[in-house]
Amino acid sequence: MNRDQARAQIAALGDIEKARALRRTKAVATSALVVCVAVFLAARAFVDDYPGLGYVAAFAEAAAIGGIADWYAVVALFRRPLGLPIPHTAIIPANKGRIADNLGRFIESNFLTEKAVHAKLEEVDFARLVADWLGERRHAEDLAGFVTRMTPQALAALENSNLRGFLGKRVVERLDKIDIAPVAAELLSAVTAERRHQRLFDGLIHVLGGILNDEKTLGIMRERIRAELPTLANIFRADAYLLNKIVASAGRLMEEAGGDPDHPLRREFDAFALRFIEDLKTDPAYVARAERIKANLLARPELATLADEIWKNLATFLREDAESDNSIIRTHLASMFMEIGRRLADDPDIRADMNAGFVVALASFVEKQKSGVAIFIAEQVKAWDIAQTTRLIELNIGRDLQYIRFNGMIIGGLAGLALHIGEGLIFG
Repeated sequence: MNRDQARAQIAALGDIEKARALRRTKAVATSALVVCVAVFLAARAFVDDYPGLGYVAAFAEAAAIGGIADWYAVVALFRRPLGLPIPHTAIIPANKGRIADNLGRFIESNFLTEKAVHAKLEEVDFARLVADWLGERRHAEDLAGFVTRMTPQALAALENSNLRGFLGKRVVERLDKIDIAPVAAELLSAVTAERRHQRLFDGLIHVLGGILNDEKTLGIMRERIRAELPTLANIFRADAYLLNKIVASAGRLMEEAGGDPDHPLRREFDAFALRFIEDLKTDPAYVARAERIKANLLARPELATLADEIWKNLATFLREDAESDNSIIRTHLASMFMEIGRRLADDPDIRADMNAGFVVALASFVEKQKSGVAIFIAEQVKAWDIAQTTRLIELNIGRDLQYIRFNGMIIGGLAGLALHIGEGLIFG
């Protein structure tokens, strides 16, 4: 048995119990009315022998009349008394449409007002509900599984639409509008702020050291020196001497610059970097050159091919991962959702902001739809089976209405007794 069936069974048992209670109350009220009539008849029969019974007869007579009148009033709400076509009876069945419309308007005007809706929504901690829901691993995994299963459909929709080409075109257009020189200058400024550009200098020193230790490079340098020296100097192998001196001096200079963070070469490199950054910001020639480089790069067909390949590889990975039993994306999404739930539960400020957003959104939705809600309620009531509707209303409020009959008999009896006493005082 599912939850809906269980609820239906519980409701049916409740209706049975209500029907029993209503029948008992009706029987008691009817019995009381019969007793009033019997007492009235008995008192009237012996009033000549016992004059005091006139008060009892007056009370019982008025009580019976009050009970009958209230019985009529209660029955007239639901059906025609004794089946007689009396006007203004069977009020609920005869006015179902008007009752439905009035009920819808009443709910719209009194329960769906902006103030009432805001007040009710503000009582609910929507963000806490979301946090608690996401905090359970089963829920987080279910949501991650749903998102993962939707991934192939989303990719297919993107591929079948022009969205991918549109986005690529928009990205190129936005890149084309960016002034590349100032952006590059800002990036370089961030690099030079803590002298991180000196790592490049260290790399240059390392490269130069490798050049000075390369036999082929040294051979070329020696040939160049020999070509510049007089023949007599070459006879005495001056080229080798000069080359050794040059290599030794350059090596010592590289070694000193590599070990001294404040070496003059490093300071000169700092000054060069700062001048280059300033030129990127202000020199029109540098700006124009940077723009030409950007334009050439964006115009190259390889860029479009690269973007298409990146998209294809990404789409293939996402599809294969979504279909895998050990999906990486699903695992990470589940962990991410749980983390979001924990962070949300621990941060009252974020929850307050979320709740404010929920209230505004839901209140706006209710405000726009409340007329439709009223119409929906009215249509649902009109669609009810009138016999079933009348039965349900009578089951739920009929027992309380029966007490009107008791009250009618008591109040009527007291009123009759008071009139009888007044009659005796006035007329003797």
